[in-house]
Amino acid sequence: MPDVTHDDAPPLADLMPWSVAPLRPGRAWPLAPDAASLRARWDALLRAEGPDRERLFEATRARTLRSAVAQLPGQSTGTERLSRAQGPCAEPVRVLAAAFDEQWLIPDHRLLDAARPELWRVADARQVFTVETGDADNPLLATSHPPVLRSGRVRPLYRRPGGTEPNLAPGLLDHLSARLGARPSASDVLAWILAAVRPDLTVPLTGDPGRWAAGVAAGRRTLWLMLRDGERPKLPGGRRPYVRAPLPSRPVGLRYDRDEESLYLDEGRISPVPPEAWDYEVAGARVLESWFAARTAPAEPGTLAAIRPAAWPQAWTSELLELITVLALLADARAPRAGSEVTAPVTAADLRRAGVLPVPEPSRRPASVLDHLEEGPDGQFALL
Repeated sequence: MPDVTHDDAPPLADLMPWSVAPLRPGRAWPLAPDAASLRARWDALLRAEGPDRERLFEATRARTLRSAVAQLPGQSTGTERLSRAQGPCAEPVRVLAAAFDEQWLIPDHRLLDAARPELWRVADARQVFTVETGDADNPLLATSHPPVLRSGRVRPLYRRPGGTEPNLAPGLLDHLSARLGARPSASDVLAWILAAVRPDLTVPLTGDPGRWAAGVAAGRRTLWLMLRDGERPKLPGGRRPYVRAPLPSRPVGLRYDRDEESLYLDEGRISPVPPEAWDYEVAGARVLESWFAARTAPAEPGTLAAIRPAAWPQAWTSELLELITVLALLADARAPRAGSEVTAPVTAADLRRAGVLPVPEPSRRPASVLDHLEEGPDGQFALL
């Protein structure tokens, strides 16, 4: 899809004006590839007392055992200070922990240095978050889960819960409607952005209905593969990866045999694994290696992060097979982008003449959500 040399393509920051800095946990242990480990870590924290609880918590300037903070929007957690906390662990939620790596997080504001409550207020089944990566080949990731990546800005597709008020420059949909002869949806615009965005985060737009439709179709496929919702992606019959030799209970090494198209986890073997899947990188890190390291890298003994599964769960094998499939399909999907050109461009100058740009400052700030009750510190309630 389009990768144009036109100099007046509008910036992503103007097309999707509201953005939020990435969530920053401040400590590793509230995040894990499996939910059971998180519950066990929470229980171990609450069993500890005094200095032992302080050590296990891993206090920072932003969070200590005595920090007083409100609940995260949409999450049911305690709000008493952790120095005297009791009760069960908050129900872990799925998050995007790294590129194409979905893990679990304890959504407890007391555990997270910078939790970005404004993101949690709009996180629901309709929401899609775009995440800037700084990578030339993959400038943006998309996820339906709150992102916890060390990356650039996060841009939600919607400014309010329920898929209402798109996070798009006011008037953009109207202007595109006039140019295209049909009104695109907010998700159409996001699909186009994923297909057309450049490494410098400018986004060539087109008023050509045929070019627009082709770009949206390509972007929707990319979006489907990144979100992995609905029907599961599959490679053609003879190219689907399978476990050919049983995976060990605690693999420690990962290697790839390019001639065999085989991925080895110690003596365990998965094949076929296309070279495109093994070579897939984001921001200089090979995705499959990073995914494996997140599940096998040693943790410091005696820390909460050291509480993890005793053996490799079957669920991780299923996730790995799907990840290989997704990376192979994404590598195929991005190949046709090189050299494409946008006809009938919709430039930043066009958008300025139409009054779409500059974006009004309120569009760059979170929308107020006045009907959402959230429990404040120590059980107080606040209307936000």
